Amino acid sequence: MKLAVIVTTYNRPDALAAVIAGYRAQSDRDFELIVADDGSTGDTRRVVEQQAARRGLTLRHVWQADQGFRAAAIRNRAVASTQAEYLVFTDGDCVPVRGFVAAHRRLAEHGCFLAANRVLLSEAFTRRVLAESLPIHAWGWPQWGRAWLRRDVNRLLPLLQLPDGGFRRRAPARWEGVKTCNLSVWRSDFERVNGLDEAYQGWGLEDSDLVIRLLHAGVAHKSARFAAPVFHLWHRENDRSRLEENQRRLDALLRSDTARATLGLDQYQAGRAWAPCRSPRRR
Repeated sequence: MKLAVIVTTYNRPDALAAVIAGYRAQSDRDFELIVADDGSTGDTRRVVEQQAARRGLTLRHVWQADQGFRAAAIRNRAVASTQAEYLVFTDGDCVPVRGFVAAHRRLAEHGCFLAANRVLLSEAFTRRVLAESLPIHAWGWPQWGRAWLRRDVNRLLPLLQLPDGGFRRRAPARWEGVKTCNLSVWRSDFERVNGLDEAYQGWGLEDSDLVIRLLHAGVAHKSARFAAPVFHLWHRENDRSRLEENQRRLDALLRSDTARATLGLDQYQAGRAWAPCRSPRRR
């Protein structure tokens, strides 16, 4: 199957470079990497252009103007830009393990979406990873064990590797805790629910909304934990001033059987040209 990894980013080119390095090192290289850029300045574009000029990775850049936090919109735009049958969503501050793409491909199952988890890096360790270009995507248990003893990471359990099995389907209706930093779905199912709901603006809950609507559409949760972790680079909390409004929207969804977003993917499906980054407003 044709697979695309969609990496959302905003003005963090050093972290994005580390993430792209992780995708260059994947054991499964038969995928397209799309940087879904929510209005970054030219530094991010330069990182993408430099990486795209190198062989060994199919890499594209989809950009939208900076009008505040609009993760739902840029992910929809990125999906509309590819013909991939299977979509893997993650973030530009989440470094994948070497088997990340292979695990999502291996565990993909029609009628299901996959959700996996992350290992959180400390602030000090994140600075070191980026300053020294540490290849954490290639680290094994000895390095991570020492990192845990130094409290550089919050846990090691997600690094365990388990095969497919019935245990992965034991919570088919679970939506709590599922995040688009590590989520994959068949394109046909994503289209059925009209993608992410762009009514969610500002940080928070647009990923929960997507998952709940997938469940409403009959797409079941399948766990990809203990197969496809990512290493989450530390950052300050995003502005949460819109969270209360987003929570009200999510609560209303939970009381309904709505599956399709009103303002979603279909507005981009005809395709469009993505303008280069010029002088976007900073947040």
